[in-house]
Amino acid sequence: MSERIINIIIDSFPKILVSGIMFTIPLTICAFAIGVVFAFVIAIIQYKNIRVLNAFCRFYIWIFRGTPLLVQLFIVFYGLPNVGIVLPPFAAAVIVFSLNEGAYAAESIRAALTSIDRGQLEASLMVGLTYRQSLVRIIIPQALRTVFPVLFNEIISMVKDTSLAANITVAEMFMTTQRIVARTYEPLVLYIEVGVLYLIFSTVLTYVQRKGEAVLSKW
Repeated sequence: MSERIINIIIDSFPKILVSGIMFTIPLTICAFAIGVVFAFVIAIIQYKNIRVLNAFCRFYIWIFRGTPLLVQLFIVFYGLPNVGIVLPPFAAAVIVFSLNEGAYAAESIRAALTSIDRGQLEASLMVGLTYRQSLVRIIIPQALRTVFPVLFNEIISMVKDTSLAANITVAEMFMTTQRIVARTYEPLVLYIEVGVLYLIFSTVLTYVQRKGEAVLSKW
């Protein structure tokens, strides 16, 4: 490895890392948090089988699970300005990633809720708990243990998928790397470098996932 390449790696690493801290991580956290809250609402609507809302939820899930994330990003960022809706790149990315995550997570949470024996819900209602109390105290805690690994797998996937936000000019790690590649003409080394950073982020999240599963197993 030449001295020039070593200098490029040393010079580019903090720049890529800073863009990860400033954009990749905040984008992941914001989109995942909003998406999971949205997913819980949709999953509970389906669990309660509210007919009109249930049909809307199924349509929403069908759209966002059936179309590519990149296409969704392009529609929101490049398409909506044609109808007068102009969004900053980061806000557009958060909206799209949240809606996309909501669709996938809703199905996972719904499956976890329906895996809990309905008899537990009926028993809790018979002893005087309200429907809401039964969900919060009995059903959701059990479903959370089941769905926790799935949701963490999705947040790890989202960390990597944020690289797609470079296509709508969000200055996250991958876009920063592309800019450095355009200046240095060293794609192999730099793309390996950013790949290692994504791997580090994913490894940290995997460690957190295992710790969280250990805590939940004691509930």
